[in-house]
Amino acid sequence: MKTVERIRLKKGDAVKVLAGKDRGRTGRILRVDRKRGYVYVEGINLQKRHRRAEPQRQIPGGIIEREGPIHPSNLVKVR
Repeated sequence: MKTVERIRLKKGDAVKVLAGKDRGRTGRILRVDRKRGYVYVEGINLQKRHRRAEPQRQIPGGIIEREGPIHPSNLVKVR
């Protein structure tokens, strides 16, 4: 099993992006995936997913944007 460095960020922390397409933007952490070593930040690294409608469960289809993972080394905590 791969060892992952310790993540010192937690859910709800305000962070700023240091690298990547969203460099300079800020947001709050939605969740931390400690097993894989990634962080999900609100409004950062948005990815589009095509979803099929599920009428039985009343879920509409369409293109859905959701946050993708970011490595914590590309983030810095903001006060």
